[in-house]
Amino acid sequence: MKQTGLKGGPFSSAVKATVALIIALFAVSSAQADEGLYRRLSMAARGTGDQTIIKKLNEASRKLDWKDATETEFEGHLRLLKASTDTVTGDETSIFLVRSIPGELFILAVPSKETLEKEGAASKYANLEKMLEDRLSFKLQSTRGTVNGESFLFARFTERPMQLALDRIFKISIVLMLFFVMLGMGLTLTMKDFKIVFQKPKGMLAGAFLQWAVMPLVAVGLGRLLGFYDAYPFVFVGMVLIAVSPGGVTSNLMTYYAKGDLALSISLTSFSTVLSLFFTPLLLALYCANVPEVTIPVKMVVQTIIILVIIPLAVGMSIRKRWPNFAKKAMPFFSALGVIALLFLIIAGLLANLDMFADTDRYGFAFYSMVFILTLSGMGLGGLLPKLIGVNNYQNRAISLETGLRNASLAMALALLIQDYMGDFYSSMFFTSAIFGLWMYVAGFLAIATYKKLLPVEPRPEYEFPVEDGEY
Repeated sequence: MKQTGLKGGPFSSAVKATVALIIALFAVSSAQADEGLYRRLSMAARGTGDQTIIKKLNEASRKLDWKDATETEFEGHLRLLKASTDTVTGDETSIFLVRSIPGELFILAVPSKETLEKEGAASKYANLEKMLEDRLSFKLQSTRGTVNGESFLFARFTERPMQLALDRIFKISIVLMLFFVMLGMGLTLTMKDFKIVFQKPKGMLAGAFLQWAVMPLVAVGLGRLLGFYDAYPFVFVGMVLIAVSPGGVTSNLMTYYAKGDLALSISLTSFSTVLSLFFTPLLLALYCANVPEVTIPVKMVVQTIIILVIIPLAVGMSIRKRWPNFAKKAMPFFSALGVIALLFLIIAGLLANLDMFADTDRYGFAFYSMVFILTLSGMGLGGLLPKLIGVNNYQNRAISLETGLRNASLAMALALLIQDYMGDFYSSMFFTSAIFGLWMYVAGFLAIATYKKLLPVEPRPEYEFPVEDGEY
C-alpha cells in the first residue's frame, strides 16, 4: 500500500499556508513591538520616560558575549536617537539603531569613544551620522542581552555598511530635481507678476486664505476623524505637511488645460512659494505640536526651504531679468522637467518602499480615502468659496486647482530630510506625500472634466498671460 505523506497533497498545502500565515503574523507583531520600542527610546532621548535606558543600553552593548552570535545580512536604515549631554558625566546620551526594511530593530553596539579615536577612519563605525539618510546593506552579528530585566536585540557590524547604488541616485536626484524645478519656476517670473496682488486682489486673497487657512484645517480634521492622529501619528503629520506645502508647477499646467486664469495661477504659486518660508514651518509646528511622540524640527524645515526653494527661485528670477531670451527658450524644458521630476520621485520612491503597500492596517481604505478627500475637497472649496466674494469662474478654476494641488516634490523632500530626526519609523510622511502626488494628477483631470458644468466660463479669445515684451 502506497504511503500517503504530506508532500504534494491538499493537507500539505494547508499546512504550508498556515505556517506562512503564522510567520507573517509573527513578523507583523514583531515589527509593531519594535516600533513601540523605537517610540519608547525616542521619548527617552527627548527627556520623557526612563532617561537612563539609553546610557544603560550603550554600556550593556560593550559587555556582551558575541560567541554564539548569529550572522545575518539585510537591507535597512541606520537611526540615531540623540539627546542632550549629561552634565554630570559628560557622556552624550545618544544611541544608534539598525532597522531592517520589515521593521526589526537592533541596538547597535558602537565601540567606546576611545576605541573609535584609536581606530580612526579604518573603523567600521567611522562617520555613522553621515549614513543616517541612506538605505544601507548590512552584514552583522546579532545577539540578545538583558537590561533592567528586559531582553533587547543587539548587533555589531562584521563589515562596514554600504549605501545601495539606487538609493544614492534617488537621494541626489530628489535634491537636484527640486532645485532645478524651483529654478525653472523662477525663470517664468518677473516682479511684474507680483503686481497681480493689486490687479486681482479678490482672487489672490481668496487663494491665499484657502491655501494657508482652510486646507490645513481640512487635513487636520480628516486625520483626527479617521483616527490617524492617535493610531499612526506620522501619517497624520504627512497629511498636514502636504496641506501646508505651497502650490507647484502642476497647478499651473492643470490651469492651462482647464482654460482658467493662468496669470492668477502662476502668481498664486509664486506667492505661496515665498510665503512657505514662514507658513510651512509655522503651521506644521502649530498643528502637530500635540501629536503623540512628534517634535517638529522647525529650524531644519526653514533651512531646507531656503536652500531648495527660495534660493533657486531667486536665481531663476535673476536669470530672467538679465538674460530674458535665454529664459524664454529654457522655460519649456523646465516646465517639462517639473512634471517629469515629480513623477520620477513618486515612482522611484514607491518602488523603493513597495513593502509599505502590504501594511494594510496603516495604509488601508481609510488612508487612501483620506488622501482622495483632501485633494477633491481642496479643489471643491477652491472653486466654490471664492464665489461668495464675487470672484468669477475664470479665476475660480485657477484657485480651485491651486488649492487642491500642492508641491508634492517639496513635501517628499522635507519628509526624507526630517524623518530621522522626528523618528518616523516607517517613512510614513514620505509615503503619504508620494501617494498624494500620484493621486493629484488623476484628481486634477477629474476636476477639469467637471468645470464645464460647475464653473462655466464665457469663451475668451486668449488667456490672460502676464505680458512682458510678448514673451508669454
